[in-house]
Formats: sequence, C-alpha cells, structure tokens
Amino acid sequence: MNKQELLKQYGKEEDRILVAKILDKIQFAKQKNQIQITSFLDGYEQRIVQKVLQQVACKTAILYGGYEEAERKMLYLFPEKLIGLLTQPLQEDKMIGQEMKVISIELPNDLKGKYQHRDYLSGVMKLGIKREKIGDILVRESGADVIVQEEMLAYLLTNLSELTRFQKADIVSKEIPELEVVLIKLETITILVTQLRLDSVISEILRTSRAKANEIISQERVLINYETKTKNATLLQVGDLLTIRGKGKFKIGEILSQTAKGKWRVEVGKYV
Repeated sequence: MNKQELLKQYGKEEDRILVAKILDKIQFAKQKNQIQITSFLDGYEQRIVQKVLQQVACKTAILYGGYEEAERKMLYLFPEKLIGLLTQPLQEDKMIGQEMKVISIELPNDLKGKYQHRDYLSGVMKLGIKREKIGDILVRESGADVIVQEEMLAYLLTNLSELTRFQKADIVSKEIPELEVVLIKLETITILVTQLRLDSVISEILRTSRAKANEIISQERVLINYETKTKNATLLQVGDLLTIRGKGKFKIGEILSQTAKGKWRVEVGKYV
C-alpha cells in the first residue's frame, strides 16, 4: 500500500498530516539509518500511529512516555540495526527517553493538596507552550512532576516561577529515571441510565439536564478514547475513556445491576 492510498483512509486533515509525517519518518529512519522521534502523542494519535505501523509492517518503532503507564507518548522509529540494541527498562536506555526531561514543582505548605492536573497544565499553556511539547503531568499532594520535551526545559524553568500560582514553589529539573510515578486515583460514582448513550451518561455524570448535555456535545467538548464525538446517540462501552473538556475525565466501569424500572446501574471512575 503506497502513501497516497494510506492517506485516503483518513477523512480529517489533521489525521492525514499525522499519517504523512509518520510515513516520512519511517522512510527517513530506513534510508539515513537515524533514529526519528515525534513530539508527544495523545491516545487518539497513538491509535492512528499503531494502525499505520501495522499497515506498513514497521517493527522498529516504540511508543514511550517516560514510564510504563504513560498516557502521552513519543514515537521512536529506529533503523533495523539499532532496534536490537535496546535494553530494559527503557528509561535507563541511552537511546530512548533522553529527549524528555522532568520539571518537578514542589508547592509551599499552604498550597499542598490544593492544585489539580488542570492547574498545572493551564499554567504551562499560559506560557505559550504547545500541548504536544508536554507529556504526562503526575500530580501528588506536595506538587507535580511534569514531563516535557528537552527543548522546552530551559524556557519553562525560567518562566514558570513568574506565574502567580507557582511564585512560592520550588521548581527544579530532573531526569526521567528520577520521575516520581504516582498511581492514578479514581473517584467512583454510580449512575442510572436506560442505555449507555452519550447524552444520557453525560447528563447523569454531571448531574445536569439532557438538553445541557447535548449542548456540551454539540460544542465539541466531548471525546471518547481521545476522539471528539458530536453525535448524542453514540453508545459507550465498558472501559471507554470519556473526556468532557472543562469537567474532567471519566472511565466507564462495570454495569452493576438493573433496577426494577429497567435502568442500568453503572460504575464510573472519575480521574482526580
């Protein structure tokens, strides 16, 4: 399958741009015998990349985000002669992960436990940094570790302390092996729905009207497994990741039971 045939499979312009970029990097790595690397990819982009890699039978690629459970990852494309030299664990290998650094933010005592993921992300974005330059943000009680591309390190170290929210924080750089991995916390909530329609689930999760849920969907603020959805009747499945911009991220859990009135009791995990 040639490049143009592959590109025809994708309707969105941004998807075609991503696929074209990946195909070019695969070719460059093969011809020049040089490792090729992307910026950080979100879950939706990773799914596209994995499909492309399978279609072109590329077996010299690795997705890595600094630690095993990372959500945002960079794609590494290796020449065949180098892929066999990689060692485990990857964060200790000199051929991978060196393009990532960690910015560690330690909050003063009066702010500990008060900041969430969005507080750190919005702070970084205020400085004009593109989202693709930032990997996972691991939040803990005392602060957070922010994984960034190395090229952003100096700028962020200089400017983060200028933001009001971080003026009293201790901000230093660390290497990936020093990353403080934090277990993801999920707050469990239970909803009642007749079926796992997108508008019904959002209405129950946010404790709002169906009309308001539909408005949120029409505003393109809803993603399922990192892909924007605009159809109210889209059906969710157990295990799906539901992101509502401005409201948080949720994971559809088990269907627990059915009520006497025919509604399903569904467990939902809210990322905190």
